[in-house]
Amino acid sequence: QVQLVESGGGLVQAGGSLRLSCAASQSIINFYTRSWYRQAPGKQRELVATITRDGNTNYTESVKGRFTISRDNAKNMVYLQMTSLRPEDTAVYYCNAKLARLDYWGEGTLVTVSS
Repeated sequence: QVQLVESGGGLVQAGGSLRLSCAASQSIINFYTRSWYRQAPGKQRELVATITRDGNTNYTESVKGRFTISRDNAKNMVYLQMTSLRPEDTAVYYCNAKLARLDYWGEGTLVTVSS
C-alpha cells in the first residue's frame, strides 16, 4: 500500500504563490503517473495537472501558464508550483498516483486565496 502525504497549503493573497508537495512512501511510485486534483466547496473534484513517468505534463485550461507540476523521482516527490493565485483557486488539493488499476490518494491540503 502506497501512502501519499501532501503539504504546503495555506492562506495566501490573490496574486501570491504557493508550492505544494506530495511525498510517497515507496519508490515504486516513480513508475506511476502523478497528478494534482482539487475540490472547491460545493463542487466536484477536478483534475488540475498531470505528469507522466517520462515527465510529460498536462494542465487544465484555467491554470495553464500559472501552475507547474514537477517530480523528483530520487525523493519520491511531486510538486505543484502555483503562481498568480486567484480566489477561484481556493480548494482542497489532492495528490494522486495512478498505474493501471492502482490508484492512490492523499488526504489533501487546503489552499485558500483571499481577494
